[in-house]
Amino acid sequence: MIAIDWGTSSFRAYRLAPDGAIVDKRSAPLGILAVQDGKFADALESQAGDWLSAGAAPVVMSGMIGSRQGWKEVPYAHCPAGLKEIAAGMLEVRWGNARRAWIAPGLSCRDAQGVPDVMRGEETQILGALSDIRARSAWICLPGTHSKWAHVEGGRITLFATHMTGEVFAVMKAHSILGRLMTDAELDSVAFQSGVLRARERGGLLHHLFGVRSRGLLGDLSDGDSAAYMSGLLIGHELVSMPRLDGTVYLLGAPQLAHLYTEALKSYGVDTVILNADSAVTGLFNLAQTLAEG
Repeated sequence: MIAIDWGTSSFRAYRLAPDGAIVDKRSAPLGILAVQDGKFADALESQAGDWLSAGAAPVVMSGMIGSRQGWKEVPYAHCPAGLKEIAAGMLEVRWGNARRAWIAPGLSCRDAQGVPDVMRGEETQILGALSDIRARSAWICLPGTHSKWAHVEGGRITLFATHMTGEVFAVMKAHSILGRLMTDAELDSVAFQSGVLRARERGGLLHHLFGVRSRGLLGDLSDGDSAAYMSGLLIGHELVSMPRLDGTVYLLGAPQLAHLYTEALKSYGVDTVILNADSAVTGLFNLAQTLAEG
């Protein structure tokens, strides 16, 4: 089969053996925003046309390719959901001479106040990582531009929450007065932990953020450490907003970000386990199997 993780900025394709092992893989900066005039079929052919012509089937895709700006908008499945519910929500696209592919639906939930939350792509990563989580009930954190915290129980995603941590960090550093005092430097763990601990004190995020500037102006914080401190503040406030974190938190994401969250969670006395960052491939393989069985 062919498994495709197609996001906003990147395209990743994997050719899989019948047992799910990766035979070949390709990637390109060809996210959905880079595809002109909705020519997603042409984009897919340009990257994996030879695989398609060789008869690899099925083709299963996840990520923003199923969004309103993607190939075909696939309605979200609703929490709680596992493989069966998400596979049931997959929709088919066809093109060319009998070419076809299936797109995963993404996932939605509502918080205690009734406000909706959504994900596209992360649910497939989580499904692929479930076999590596021994606990029946656990929290999985997917750090990134829009950090996700998902609770899983009995092989299903029961609820989740999104935090714009990475995007806020990037915007504040590039476009706010805070970034003017920052210089690029290797992240300092002491400054980072100082920000994490500050987030646990009274005052709120907006007041704490101005402290990045005031501490820099008065010499409490060097220009090289300001970014690390602000990163700690934002991740720390993310952790403060979570319910009590008992046991182990499972981290699913890029190694550098997983390391930061590991360090932040240590201050809460929480253990972490880092999962395979390529679990989306396993998730897509499992969805294909479930689709075939259904």
